[in-house]
Amino acid sequence: MINITFLDLDTIGKVDNLKLLSKLGNFDFYDETNPELVVERCQGKEVVIVNKVEMTEEIMKQLPNLRLICVAATGINNVDLNYAKSNGIEVKNVAGYSTDSVAQLTFTMLLYLINKPYYYDTYVKSGAYSRSKSFTHHNEPFWELKGKRLGIIGLGTIGRQVARIAESFGMEVVFYSTTGRNNHISYKRFELDDLLKSSDVVSIHAPLNNQTHNLITYDKIKLMRPCAIILNLGRGGIIKEKDLARALNDNLIGAAGIDVMEQEPINADNPMLKLFDKEKILITPHMAWASKESRELLLEKISRNIEVYLKSN
Repeated sequence: MINITFLDLDTIGKVDNLKLLSKLGNFDFYDETNPELVVERCQGKEVVIVNKVEMTEEIMKQLPNLRLICVAATGINNVDLNYAKSNGIEVKNVAGYSTDSVAQLTFTMLLYLINKPYYYDTYVKSGAYSRSKSFTHHNEPFWELKGKRLGIIGLGTIGRQVARIAESFGMEVVFYSTTGRNNHISYKRFELDDLLKSSDVVSIHAPLNNQTHNLITYDKIKLMRPCAIILNLGRGGIIKEKDLARALNDNLIGAAGIDVMEQEPINADNPMLKLFDKEKILITPHMAWASKESRELLLEKISRNIEVYLKSN
């Protein structure tokens, strides 16, 4: 049987179907692995599973048994692909496992920022509603999604699912193609400035690359409507974080929802954590992808990648 190890299992948490990997070979795992321990823990392993652990040329040179790297994610920028290819090491990623989870969390963020349930829940539980003479209380205004425009940056698999859900709310959907090549028969394609100027909500679902790094700066945010909301569930680094914090402090836009950051975990001195009005931003710890179903599907797809490798070798 082949030897398999998972170097940073803690990144996907507890999943009920981990046993799928045990059925494929001699399987062991580590919750996390520091860089200096990677070589030691991979010795004698034919298959290595990683999420964020880096597999560099220096590391792979010391692993003569290594034949397959399974990345427990879609992005594979943590693997030296050139070295792996030239040395017969297969690299397999996983795509399409988190579409519904990210789309769901996109609207969780959006509805939280618009409807302000935290404020109203606190109002009731504080006793203020019990003391009120009115049957209702609506001091924090909110608006409906129906008839509003959603501008999506990155109309890939997740972006299209977000678009479909938005339409069920009665929203108009437009998009910006970060590559300049994508078109869609159902939605109008806008240039970035026009999308920012005209959208009530801007939702980012793009990868981080040369075209998207620091795509949204202070000057770009200045183009947006004062009540607009911007969401980033793509990758950290697409929005310039210090510029977003400045824009929110300057009241250029209504609010922001951020699930991904330039540095993860977030730096304690990140300006997004120090806004004058902390209600204007909702920050979650890169968890939009991580529904229970999504993580289980991720394990299934990793197992399938290993099965395909075994059948071809």
